[in-house]
Amino acid sequence: MSAHPYDHGHTVAGWTGCGIAVVGTSVLGAGVCAVSAPLLVAGAAVDVLALLVTWVLHLVGWGKPSGPRPREEWSWRVRDSGARAGHATCLGCRLAGRKGEAVVVTAPVPVTAPGDGTEPARRAGAGAVSAGG
Repeated sequence: MSAHPYDHGHTVAGWTGCGIAVVGTSVLGAGVCAVSAPLLVAGAAVDVLALLVTWVLHLVGWGKPSGPRPREEWSWRVRDSGARAGHATCLGCRLAGRKGEAVVVTAPVPVTAPGDGTEPARRAGAGAVSAGG
């Protein structure tokens, strides 16, 4: 069980774009240190490439929309089935001409311990005190 009741949005699109952007920013930094216009241009071009790759991966379903998602969609290996129609609040989808429908998501229900239902459940072993030292 996750320590948080929500998904942080780790996706193939996000990780790939971040990795490419790190390389581009490193080249930009080298260009600043070396006072080299070609390195600055190359670094900026790689960063633009990172943006485009992330956007394309999101549009083909390897990204996820903003906001809470059902637990079965938390894994980064799960493609977003709603990407083809677009996400209602997503700027990238709107730029691609996808409108999407607004989806109302209810707040997650907190997990409670068995018994009276007022005490939050603890993960197994969390906060346990051993009896022999």
